[in-house]
Amino acid sequence: MNKPDLSDDVRRQTVFLFLFNLENAVMATATATKKSSKNGSAARPVQEIRMGRIRAAIWENETTNGTRYNVTVSRIYKDGDAWKDSSSFGRDDLLIVAKVLDRCHTWIYSENGSAVVSNGEDGVEDAPF
Repeated sequence: MNKPDLSDDVRRQTVFLFLFNLENAVMATATATKKSSKNGSAARPVQEIRMGRIRAAIWENETTNGTRYNVTVSRIYKDGDAWKDSSSFGRDDLLIVAKVLDRCHTWIYSENGSAVVSNGEDGVEDAPF
């Protein structure tokens, strides 16, 4: 019996976390769309990041706990003469999606300058997620 390669387990876990977060982002988009249509005005993202056919929109949400950000990701494609978008990604899109999400993460952290990340030493606690 062959023992699975650790790198395969790490890849599986990374893909699972990516898909789980992507599913949550899609659900957040649906919620944001419902809220904006109730107000009668179209909500606009505070930032949009694009690499090739992959586009991410960063949405700002004011809560009682402060400003929170959600990210939606889509793939742009052309169907005949019309441009459309999809939340489905192929194998060749995945690394680009990861890079776009990394840029989103960087932008959010630069906007939310009060976030503290530490290993717990010197009495500084990790930032809540």
